[in-house]
Amino acid sequence: MTSLPTRAVIGAFAAIACACTAAASPSESGSAVGSSASAKATAIAAGGAHTCLLTGTGAVKCWGYNAFGQLGDGTRTERHTPVGVLGLASGMVAITAGGGHTCALTRGGAVECWGYNGSGQLGDGTTTDRRTPVKVSGLAGGVTAIAAGGSHTCALASAGGVKCWGENGYGALGDGTTTDRRTPVTVSRLAGGVTAIAAGDFHSCALTSAGAARCWGANARGELGDGTTHGRHAPVAVSGLAGGVSAIAADRNHSCALTRGGAVKCWGLNSYGELGDGTTTRRLTPVAVSGLGSKVTAISVGETHSCALTSAGAVKCWGWNGTPTIHRTPAAVSGLGSGVKAITARGTFYDGSLRGYSCALTNTGRAKCWGWNLNGQLGDGTTTDRHKPVGVIGFGGAFNCVVPNVLGKPLAKAKPWIRRAHCRVGSVTRVASSKRKGTIVGQNPRPWKRLKKGAKINLAVSRGR
Repeated sequence: MTSLPTRAVIGAFAAIACACTAAASPSESGSAVGSSASAKATAIAAGGAHTCLLTGTGAVKCWGYNAFGQLGDGTRTERHTPVGVLGLASGMVAITAGGGHTCALTRGGAVECWGYNGSGQLGDGTTTDRRTPVKVSGLAGGVTAIAAGGSHTCALASAGGVKCWGENGYGALGDGTTTDRRTPVTVSRLAGGVTAIAAGDFHSCALTSAGAARCWGANARGELGDGTTHGRHAPVAVSGLAGGVSAIAADRNHSCALTRGGAVKCWGLNSYGELGDGTTTRRLTPVAVSGLGSKVTAISVGETHSCALTSAGAVKCWGWNGTPTIHRTPAAVSGLGSGVKAITARGTFYDGSLRGYSCALTNTGRAKCWGWNLNGQLGDGTTTDRHKPVGVIGFGGAFNCVVPNVLGKPLAKAKPWIRRAHCRVGSVTRVASSKRKGTIVGQNPRPWKRLKKGAKINLAVSRGR
């Protein structure tokens, strides 16, 4: 997807070092997912290092990195399980997550955004970060779809036109300039007839009613698919895709399209096999993804990987796998051989290396994620990377005791913290120590270990000298 904004990268180190609660309590956020029966999700979106979903009642919940308020809970506190977005408890019909910002589409066709706003990607006419949703200027109605890129956002109007706003250094807004925009501007050459949109890191794409693909913005890796590496400040046709396309997806350096026949074609950078053609050769025009085996119904792409959903409800992905293993052609995702109805993939360049993760939504409304989890973006209550899908807490994932770090804290404050992490206080042993009386000087098990719900944490507490 994108390199996290500089402040996000710096802030992430503090987030790792802090003793953050594994599961937010209602008092710490707009609303936290309770430990009752799992709720049902209808849509899911992966961002740079945060994830959001839409519930059956039209509420939005987010989790993960939150240095810019991209979770929308009114704080900048990292969350490892879903919390409610303030003011969006109902009435939302679509969500999208960018590098450090998030947007939602209301039932009335209006757009609201929150989080990082350094390039005006929230569309409220400012560059002020927002911890809660703000309305996008000029889009009070008539919008049918939204897409968030690295630091820009686009909206599809009911009349078929496209508007974009935010970062525009490479022409990703498509207005013929490279000027950042704090409010929506019309994309040139797309006054009508557009049925779908996608936003990458520095480029954007659209699908017309005739099934043709158009892209614009950065093109150093061939991500526009027009056979060149020349950046474009307005839409250009993707070579060989003048018709027959039903969906389109974009990320930092590559793009993919789904044909009406259920085949997938990709183009752009291919260093990790993310184009799925069995090579690592860059492609300036679309090439077919090999070995999907059955008709595909949906696609999503991350920084260095891509994923597809088959008609059988199975998920297959290809590209970089977070390990020395590189899949140059699609590989089945463990445990997701059927029953999936939606997928989302994302990636970022963090701390000098490439990271990525993906999520899936099942037919029963459960959410599962896998991959990079530095900031809790998988939603399983931990910051442990996962090589297989894990359930999102409150949406199919079971609450676990994730041992909090209570060393150096007063016993009176540590006890509720332990309970909020779905653990129990075990034995409390008083020991001689130079620390202030009542301070915790030892704990077992170690911090951040994941145990069964209600597991006991034994504590050693200073009784003074």
